[in-house]
Amino acid sequence: MIHQGMDDDTFGQFLDQLQRYVRERLIPAEKDMIANDAIPAEILTEMKDMGLFGLTVPEDFGGAGLNTMQYAQVVNTMAYAAPAYRSIFSINVGMFNSAIKNGGTDAQKAEWWPRIAAGEIACFGLTEPGSGSDSAAMATTARPDPSGNGWVLNGSKRYITNAPHADVALIMARTEKDALPKNAHVSAFIVPMDTPGMSVGSPDRKMGQSASHIADVMMDDVHVPGDALLGGETGKGFRFAMQSLDNGRISVGAASAGYARRALDSALRYANERKAFGEPIANFQLIQQMLAESETEIYAAECMMADVTARVDRGEPTIRQAAAFKVFASEMCGRVVDRVVQIYGGAGYLAEYDAERFYRDARIYRIYEGTTQILQLQIAKNMLREYAAANGAPS
Repeated sequence: MIHQGMDDDTFGQFLDQLQRYVRERLIPAEKDMIANDAIPAEILTEMKDMGLFGLTVPEDFGGAGLNTMQYAQVVNTMAYAAPAYRSIFSINVGMFNSAIKNGGTDAQKAEWWPRIAAGEIACFGLTEPGSGSDSAAMATTARPDPSGNGWVLNGSKRYITNAPHADVALIMARTEKDALPKNAHVSAFIVPMDTPGMSVGSPDRKMGQSASHIADVMMDDVHVPGDALLGGETGKGFRFAMQSLDNGRISVGAASAGYARRALDSALRYANERKAFGEPIANFQLIQQMLAESETEIYAAECMMADVTARVDRGEPTIRQAAAFKVFASEMCGRVVDRVVQIYGGAGYLAEYDAERFYRDARIYRIYEGTTQILQLQIAKNMLREYAAANGAPS
């Protein structure tokens, strides 16, 4: 089924408005936001009022009802500004909403879609101190409540984006001892963060992405009702999580392309203003080479974004394409910001210029929502599986 999304004209007007908001409101506020390591409360309110926290929630439940292609364009546009602005709403409209859409019961959709569309902040609890990509090592447990009503969760999650600000978490927990059939031991639970026994650690200090916060989430005998189990069925949590991560990877790819564009625009401006040997350094061919390589790679990522999101909206499987887009776009962003530092020269190493911040901020894109290496394995595995299916070979 094709997901039409918002009317094209209406969406075009919204995107134009958003571009102006990013350039006239968000970018000028970056310096203070970074100094205070917090998004200003008034800007957060503005973002909620603009509907950014419910972009992908169906209109009947208070959201904007954007399709994946439109959602990616919004993320790409927002990512032109500092990453924290995208990060604060990205879990809502990406992984949390995707899990509710793919696995939630009608009652769960009716309860949580309006709440996140109104601006309640979500976080996504998969990674643990001893497990990330290796779900078989997951230690967080969910056991049936001895009273016969609901579940009791125990364990901890690590590097959880938005945890210090979140109103609700989607927690992956082990409901069976063994991992057979594969990953059937993992279930997903919708847990309000004010549930007794839920606690959040101090925000971690990071290399970059100021004002975007991550922290540990701890669960100590957290009692949740039976309807907290996503989809009302055990053993489906990992599948919901992986489907959600496809959406999250598209978001990171779109953000990588948007931030690379911001960095390149900065380098282009600097190269035209900075003079050496009596002329702008933009006249030097090796500077032009770095600019041209960056433009070429950003364009390639933008084309990948258009293709993979169109596939999603047509209802096609996109595990391989989403992973490939995220790998290419995040690695590309790393190469672009490195060239930008080089174009700035000595100034690129100084904190008073933007280039060094771009460099630090971009590094995480190659790690979260699946490292480059894990995603390369996933891409190859899917290629081999498709080859085996087409050629009658054992998979």
